[in-house]
Formats: sequence, structure tokens, C-alpha cells
Amino acid sequence: MKKIESMSKPMFVFRDGMLADSSYIEWLSDVKKRFRQSQAKASIRVNTEMLELYWGIGRDLVALRAEERWGAGVVKQFALDMRQSFPNETGFSFTNVKYMKQWYLFYFERIKKSQRVVGQIANKFVSKKGQRAVGQLEMPKVFGKIPWGQHIDIVSRCQSIDEALFYVKGVVDNGWSRPALNANIDANLFQTKGAAVTNFKKTLTSSQEKLAKEILKDPYHFEFLKMKEKYEEGDLEDALIANVTQFLLELGKGFSYVGRQMEFRMPGGQAFFPDLIFYFIPQHRYVIIDLKVVKYTPEFAGKLNFYVTAADELLRGEGDNPSVGLIICKSTDKTVVEWSLKDINKPLGVATYKLREIVDRTMVEMKKKQRKK
Repeated sequence: MKKIESMSKPMFVFRDGMLADSSYIEWLSDVKKRFRQSQAKASIRVNTEMLELYWGIGRDLVALRAEERWGAGVVKQFALDMRQSFPNETGFSFTNVKYMKQWYLFYFERIKKSQRVVGQIANKFVSKKGQRAVGQLEMPKVFGKIPWGQHIDIVSRCQSIDEALFYVKGVVDNGWSRPALNANIDANLFQTKGAAVTNFKKTLTSSQEKLAKEILKDPYHFEFLKMKEKYEEGDLEDALIANVTQFLLELGKGFSYVGRQMEFRMPGGQAFFPDLIFYFIPQHRYVIIDLKVVKYTPEFAGKLNFYVTAADELLRGEGDNPSVGLIICKSTDKTVVEWSLKDINKPLGVATYKLREIVDRTMVEMKKKQRKK
């Protein structure tokens, strides 16, 4: 019989002949990761094959000029014939076949009209013969990564290829669900992204300017907050932090909350308190946000310039990009903003916010009584 050694420290005793040490746990974790990746790849392959079929059907209906050749009822008849041949398939309803044509036609018409291919994945809209702007456009590979429902929403609600591809990229990069996609379209994210007024062109290199501008927008939508008719900056700040998850979603993917009213103390004892500090992980930079519940005035820029300088000196680490400041205020005058940022030496941006204000019912009743008197 094997002699049991005396224990000098606590230990787990495994009685089933299996020791789950750190190397086993690491291997198990790796296998699980690979399995999930294989599941995702299989799902994408199935989705891609289905979408390539839908794209091809839409392309055929356009290239063959189906309605002109076979009559206005051809799409309905085609859908019926496909359902009869494949009764267990659910993708051949009359409505879905119309969407197939609409999906292809959305890109084809705009490419043909402009006589050039636009957008971030433009070079993928190429036929097998290498021709552009003809009736044989290829489906871009990236389209296969997006569920069919999102494609329908994008072409149904977007006006241009650039706008459509912006939301395509958003779904692929950020994993937007269908409700999230539609929420971003409702919020006009394409139009607002990068719309904040900044001095980045003067204070950052050209490559840094483009990157930094992408993380700001105008306006910011704070409709998820419930504010009274009259509120102060502290009230807005409290509400945003109380709803920090939704606030982070509104700022955009990649923002990490660092702190609120972090004390910045000078050697002489004077203290300052920046409203909110975030770290934007994809670009490795701090973003200092100053909230204002009034219209923008030039002195706001000087204060935030001071805070961004402090962040660069005390928070920015090796490998971090320059910190940027963002003033989010109730309203702005673009000319005033541009002039006030001219001589600021730190990268700052100015944007506005939209809020759903909840009126204080007590104040309403008091005003009614006063009117009656």
C-alpha cells in the first residue's frame, strides 16, 4: 500500500484519478475557445451561402429585367414556385423575394448612377469579369457576416451607399443586434459621428486627427435619463453616472469609465475637479468630459484645456496617445466655438446633448393655481 505523506499545507484531494491543475484548465479553456470559434465560423458559412443565394436572385431579377420580360406578377409567381418546390424552406415568401431584389438594387442603382464605387468596401463590388457598375455585381464577403434582417433594415432606411456601409461596418465591428442597429439609425449615428466641432486639425497630427475625430459625435442622446424641468450640472452628472452603462453605450464601444470629480490638487493646496474622465481603449487615450447645462461660452475651453494638460502630465502612460477634451453642453454657436478653440493648444471638441425632460408635476399644479388666482 502506498504510504500517504504527511501534509505540510492544505491541499485538495482528488479521488477520481484526475488532477485539474492550471495546465489542464488552460488547455480546457483553449479548446472551449476554439469550439466557440468553430461554431461562429459554421454559422457564418451557413449565413454567407444563404445570402449569396439571395444576392444572386436579386441580381437575376434586375439583370434579366424580369418584370419587363415576364410581367408584373413574376416575383409573386417565382416565390410561389419556389415554395412549392421547397415546402420546408421559409425564405421564399413574396415579401422576402421582394427584399432580395431591393437589397441588390439598392447598391446597383447607386453605383450605376455615380459611375464609381464608393464606400469603405467599394473594391469588393466587382463582377467575375472584373467590371464595375454593371448588372453583375459580386456580393462583398463582409456581407456574409451580417444577418439577413439587418441587411433589410439597412437598405430600407439608408439613403446612400456610404451610409449603408457605415452601418454594415458597425454591425460587423460592434456586433449590433437588430434593435441596436435600428436605434443607431434612429439616432442618425452616420450623420452625427465625427460631427463635433474640434481643433484637432491644429493640435494633432493628420493621422491622430482622423482617429480622434471618430470617437466624438454631435449630438449625444441622453433620452434614457429622466430629468426634471429645472436641473443643474450636478444633477445631470449624477443621472449619467447612475446610468453609466447606457452612458457608455452612447459614448460608443471602447470607452471605459475612469472616474468622476477626481481631485487634482496643486502644490499650494488649491484643488480642481474634472467632471468625468474616460479611457478610450482602442486608441489608448484619455478623454476628459466637461458637462454644461447652458449654452457654450469661450471660457469653458480654457478650463478644459487645463484639465487635458493635467491628464497628459499625470495620467498618460507610455504608449498612450494624446488626451482629448470634450465639452458637452446644452447648445452652441458654431462660430463662437471655432473662434474660442483657435488658440487652445490641447485637442478639444464641443458637442451638444439632447434630453427628454420630465416636467415636475408639482410645479405644473402650482402654476395652474397661480393662473386661476
